[in-house]
Amino acid sequence: MGKQAVDEMDTKSAKAVPREHPPLLMYGALIFCVAVAMYATGVLLVFPRYLLGLDYYLKPVAEWLVWYSGIPLLIGLSLGVFDILVLLQHKKPDTPVRYDPVDHQVTVALTAYNDEASIGEAVDDFRAHPLVKRVIVISNNSKDRTLEVALEHGAIALNEDAPGYGRCVFRCLSEAAQYDDTDCVVLCEGDSTFRAYDIEKLLAYAPHADIVNGTRTVEPLRQFVTQLSSFMYYGNVFVGKLLEAKYLGRGTITDVGTTYKLCRRDALLKFLPALNPAINLEFNAHLLDTALRERLVLVECPITFHPRVGESKGGNVNNFRALRVGLKMMIGIVTNWKFLV
Repeated sequence: MGKQAVDEMDTKSAKAVPREHPPLLMYGALIFCVAVAMYATGVLLVFPRYLLGLDYYLKPVAEWLVWYSGIPLLIGLSLGVFDILVLLQHKKPDTPVRYDPVDHQVTVALTAYNDEASIGEAVDDFRAHPLVKRVIVISNNSKDRTLEVALEHGAIALNEDAPGYGRCVFRCLSEAAQYDDTDCVVLCEGDSTFRAYDIEKLLAYAPHADIVNGTRTVEPLRQFVTQLSSFMYYGNVFVGKLLEAKYLGRGTITDVGTTYKLCRRDALLKFLPALNPAINLEFNAHLLDTALRERLVLVECPITFHPRVGESKGGNVNNFRALRVGLKMMIGIVTNWKFLV
């Protein structure tokens, strides 16, 4: 190969990897939210001012909040507009649309915690799919017969002794990645909220990406009553857009809490060491953030979502717990997950 050809390849490689720029849109969005919160607080103070007779004390506070909310509002909008109109052209990878076909046989790994009532049905569903080579179930110290039922239904069932959702997901991915007879690993849950027939949808996007993230935000595909309340639904969209703003031009993200996703095995082996299994219920957002930071290609795929069998034990227990998990996800995204362990 001549020197000119080598120089052209180096030029293309340098062009394919954009320079690092600060995520101004992400910061701008957060500052804009602060401005809206200031303004709303100033307006809502009208109730204690007049109903409780505190107008003399609260009126100056309300006026200050309303008037000065314009400062972060202007700063947030300016940062966002500058990022979109000026920096985006330098952030978006200048590469062709990827098409790298994969073998359609997959290894499925299911997380489980006290899912005795649902794990058998989930294993049967995935094992019956013609594209599934094997099903692995990782139980995170279940107190019931989750492991035994999974084994009875033909799964490779293992226990993860270290407590925590992140450790369970990490063990799932680690175990599934050991099988080199399948190109892709499908991660899911054992609570019957997802269906095996969506594997074909995930595989349809696999040639274009390293990770295909299943999104539960397409309304006709989400059953009316599920553990994903309206608050959690829009919270997932909001945090997803915050992550999208962090990596502007790199992906469209609408669901950071879903477990159902497909990972190409070769990409998984590369970025597994960068994951921190000590991160708990926020681990799925951490996984997506880490994958994008490692410059993997991420694509979303609409999937169906169904009522779970049994009680929820994760971040979907109630809206208050979901709020805590969502706030921790936001802190992790902004701080690169430095303060959540």
